[in-house]
Amino acid sequence: MKVNGTPCKRILVYGVTGTGKSTLAKQLSNVLGVPYHSVDDLTFEANWVPVPPDEQRKRIQAICQGDSWILDSAYGVWLDVPVNNADCIVALDYPRLISLGWLVRRSLMRLVDGKPICNGNRETVWMLFSRKSIILWHFQSFSRKRARIRSWEGSSSSPPLIRLQSPNETKRWLLSITRKDVGHEPESK
Repeated sequence: MKVNGTPCKRILVYGVTGTGKSTLAKQLSNVLGVPYHSVDDLTFEANWVPVPPDEQRKRIQAICQGDSWILDSAYGVWLDVPVNNADCIVALDYPRLISLGWLVRRSLMRLVDGKPICNGNRETVWMLFSRKSIILWHFQSFSRKRARIRSWEGSSSSPPLIRLQSPNETKRWLLSITRKDVGHEPESK
């Protein structure tokens, strides 16, 4: 993948909670052959124990010192690390109805199927309605994250930004990328 003629091998996927950042990051990793790192796996231990912020920062710094990586988010306490090291930012800037709808559906499906997420943790009914609810977090962070994306757009002090504003735009963009865009030849099947 190239932005402004420069290959992107260090990619931050950023967006509002519920936009599909992890899904897109995994897809990009498969297409580009660039290692994907789940931020939730790096920042939560078993039983939803949060990793201390200084340790989170160390983990993210270790990844961002590498030649190639894809992160599926960035938390405010160490946002500067991937932003200062990324070749580009892929921003999912979807309307609230889309991201909130996807988030609610995903959370309900996880309650029903009990599928483990980050380090074996599972979503629970209690979590869904607690003060730490991911849905509540969506409302608390939505405006701030969208404003951040817009501030990065066209800024000379941040990496090039690919701003995707709908799921269809994201699908078209992803289909336009090939492994040769980062110096790899497509693998034969």
